[in-house]
Amino acid sequence: MASTEGANNMPKQVEVRMHDSHLGSEEPKHRHLGLRLCDKLGKNLLLTLTVFGVILGAVCGGLLRLASPIHPDVVMLIAFPGDILMRMLKMLILPLIISSLITGLSGLDAKASGRLGTRAMVYYMSTTIIAAVLGVILVLAIHPGNPKLKKQLGPGKKNDEVSSLDAFLDLIRNLFPENLVQACFQQIQTVTKKVLVAPPPDEEANATSAVVSLLNETVTEVPEETKMVIKKGLEFKDGMNVLGLIGFFIAFGIAMGKMGDQAKLMVDFFNILNEIVMKLVIMIMWYSPLGIACLICGKIIAIKDLEVVARQLGMYMVTVIIGLIIHGGIFLPLIYFVVTRKNPFSFFAGIFQAWITALGTASSAGTLPVTFRCLEENLGIDKRVTRFVLPVGATINMDGTALYEAVAAIFIAQMNGVVLDGGQIVTVSLTATLASVGAASIPSAGLVTMLLILTAVGLPTEDISLLVAVDWLL
Repeated sequence: MASTEGANNMPKQVEVRMHDSHLGSEEPKHRHLGLRLCDKLGKNLLLTLTVFGVILGAVCGGLLRLASPIHPDVVMLIAFPGDILMRMLKMLILPLIISSLITGLSGLDAKASGRLGTRAMVYYMSTTIIAAVLGVILVLAIHPGNPKLKKQLGPGKKNDEVSSLDAFLDLIRNLFPENLVQACFQQIQTVTKKVLVAPPPDEEANATSAVVSLLNETVTEVPEETKMVIKKGLEFKDGMNVLGLIGFFIAFGIAMGKMGDQAKLMVDFFNILNEIVMKLVIMIMWYSPLGIACLICGKIIAIKDLEVVARQLGMYMVTVIIGLIIHGGIFLPLIYFVVTRKNPFSFFAGIFQAWITALGTASSAGTLPVTFRCLEENLGIDKRVTRFVLPVGATINMDGTALYEAVAAIFIAQMNGVVLDGGQIVTVSLTATLASVGAASIPSAGLVTMLLILTAVGLPTEDISLLVAVDWLL
C-alpha cells in the first residue's frame, strides 16, 4: 500500500521538478537574449544613424539640385547644422591633443616612448611615400590630362610664387612657437610683397619728379628710376599651430613622466581632463548624423555646373578615387596583416564610425575625437599608445594629400602637353610626400603645398585654380 502510494507520488514530483526547472531556465534565457539584442542595437545605433545621415544628405542634395535655383541663404541654412558640428569637433581638438599627449607619454618611460615614436614615424613616412608613388603610377597609366581639356577649362588664376626653402623654414619655425598661447590660434608664415623703392638721395636730382602743392595738398609723381622690389617678411596667419603644440606637449609629457610621483597630481589632472573631453565627444557623436547629412547636402547643392565639372574633370576624379581605394582598401590592410598577423577587416570594422565621420567632415583633425573613441572603446587599444600616436598621425600622416597632389601635379603637366622625365617624376613623388607632412602647419595648406610641387618641376602654377571645383570632394 505504501509502495503503491509512493509510486503514485513519484511522477508528480518529477513533473513538478521538470516544470520548475523549465520556468527557471527559459525565462532568464529569453531575458538574456533580449538584453543582448538591445545592447547590440545600442552599440550599433549610432553607426547606423551616421550611415543613414550620409545617404540622406547625398540623396537630398541631388534632389534639391533638380529644383529651381536655390537662394544662397537657403543653402546656408541647410548646411548650418553641419557647420555647428564642425565647430564642436574643432573646439575639442586643443584640449584633446593636450590631455592625450601628456597622459600617454607620462605613462611611458623614455625608452618606450622613443621606441614607439620611432616605429610610428617609420610607418607614417612609409605609407605616405607609398601613397605618392601609387598616385604617380595611376596618373601615368590612366593619363586623365589632355591639352584639349585646357582649352575647355580656360586660363587659370595666377598665384604668387612660393619658395620651397621658405615653406621648409616655416615648418621648423612653427615647430618651435615663440608664444604658446598665440600658437593656439595663429601660426607664422613667410609672405612676399612687391614694394616700390625710390632711388638713393644722391640720384634724386636726375629723377623726373615734381612736387606740386595745391590747396594744402601735396601730389608726388613717382620717379622714373623707381623700381619694384620683392621683399620677404614673417606674418602671423589665423589657424591653430598644431605642429608647435604637439612638439611642446610631447616634451612636456616626457618630462612629466621622468618626475615620477612628484608629478602624480598633474598626471591625475590631465587624466581627468581627458575623460571629460571623451564624455563630450560621446555627446557630440549623437548629434553627428544630422550634422553630416546637412554638410553633404549643402556641399552638393553649392556646386556650380556639377554636370560640366564631372564631364571635364571626371577622369581626374576617377584617378584620385581609384588611388584612394587601392591605398586604403589593399595596401593599408596588407601592411596591418603582415605586421600583426590579424584580420585587418575586423579592425577596420571597429573604426568604421571614424571613417564615416571623416567622409562627412573632410577633416582628419576634426575626426580625431571620434577616432580616439573607436580605438579605445571598440578595439580596446592601450590608451598610452592611442594618446601618443593619434595626435601626431592626424597632423603629419596625410597619405591622401600626398596621393592627391602627386596626381594633380602630373595631371596639370599632361594638360599643358609637358612630358616629365624620370627625374622630374621622382621630384614630384618626394615633394608631394614632404609637402603633405608639413600641410598641417601651413595656412591654406592645399594651395600652398600644390604650389611647392608645381614650382619644383617648373609647371604653371595658375592651373591650380582649375581644380578647385572638385577639391572639396577629393
